[in-house]
Amino acid sequence: MSALTDPELVEWYEFNQETVEALIEDGSDASQAHTIEYHFASADFEALEKAAVDAFKAGFEVGDAEELELDDGGEVFCFDAVVERMLEPLLINQDTDKLYAIAAKHKVHYDGWGTYFIEQE
Repeated sequence: MSALTDPELVEWYEFNQETVEALIEDGSDASQAHTIEYHFASADFEALEKAAVDAFKAGFEVGDAEELELDDGGEVFCFDAVVERMLEPLLINQDTDKLYAIAAKHKVHYDGWGTYFIEQE
């Protein structure tokens, strides 16, 4: 299935566009690169670790895995793949393509991204 026909990936592209628009509308400085943190999670630590290695090989800085307790008492491991990017949906979509494929390959959960607001000078 190509990226253009994968409904979940299309939803991520829409999320990327909406998030970038909201950040810019709220006044985050679009002329500066933002630290983008892409989120991954899995109950399987070994699978998550393999995904982290692939994300690193793809050019992302990879944080240490953390263990979190879920509301239902279950446990999940997570990590962030981090990169500096301009707030351009095309660039973020390209990252999404790479990281979504890595998550699918290792059967871990890709959970979108976040960033920090940058005040305009």
